[in-house]
Amino acid sequence: MFAEGAVSMAFFSDVHGNAAALQAVLDDLRARNVERVYCLGDLVGYGPQPNEVIDIVRSSGISTIAGNYDDGVGFERGECGCYYPDEDARRIGDASYAFTVREVTAENKAWLRLLPRELRFEEAGLRFHLVHGSPRRINEYLLRDRDPRTFERLARTEDADVLVFGHTHVPWHRRHGGVLFINAGSAGRPKDGDTRAGYTLVRLLCRSEVQVTVVRVPYDVERTAAGVLAAGLPATLAEAFRTGA
Repeated sequence: MFAEGAVSMAFFSDVHGNAAALQAVLDDLRARNVERVYCLGDLVGYGPQPNEVIDIVRSSGISTIAGNYDDGVGFERGECGCYYPDEDARRIGDASYAFTVREVTAENKAWLRLLPRELRFEEAGLRFHLVHGSPRRINEYLLRDRDPRTFERLARTEDADVLVFGHTHVPWHRRHGGVLFINAGSAGRPKDGDTRAGYTLVRLLCRSEVQVTVVRVPYDVERTAAGVLAAGLPATLAEAFRTGA
C-alpha cells in the first residue's frame, strides 16, 4: 500500500463504547497493512458496549493511553470530566456515565487505571508526543478554531515535532511554531456531521515529508443506535450517533 521505505502509522481516539465502529476501523487498518497503530483514549462512555471495546483493544495489543472518560470510569470518580454546553447535553452525559460505570467490569476498570496519560516515541527522525486532550490537561479541548495563540504557546513548550491528540471528536491537522498538531478525530462518535468511523493515517518518508490523511470507514450505525436504546440510554444520544452530532 505504501512506497518502499515509507513508515505508516495510524491514530484513533474516542471509540466511546462503539464496538461496531472500532471493528470497522481495525478491519480497514489490516487491509491497508498499517505497521503501527495507537489509541488515544476514551474507549468507554456514550456507546452501549464498553466492555467489548476494552476487550478488543486489550487483545489487539494496541498501544493505548487514557482518556478523561477512561479515567472517570476506571477510578469511579463520579463524573467523566466532560464539558456540557447545555442541560440536555448534561442529561445525556449523566445517563451515559451512570450506565458505563455500572456496566464496566472490575477487571476492565483495573486495566483502565493502568493506562498511561501520554506516550512518546521517535520515528524517522521525528519526535512524537501522544496525549488525549492536550499536554496540559487530559480534558482540554484543542478545537481547530481556537485562537492560534493557544497553539503557539503550546508549541513553545512542546519538546516534540508532532503532537497527536483527540477529545474533540473532529479531525484536523496544522503546523504551529514548528510543531505539527494532529487531531485524530473520533472512531466511535464523530461530531463533524459524518457518521462514519474515523481515524488518522500518517505516512513518513523523512523529516521533510509527512503525509496526514483523515480516513472514514462506514459501519452499521443503526446497530449501535439500537444498542443505545436497548441499554436504556436517552433517545437523543441514539440520534447523535445517527447524525454525527
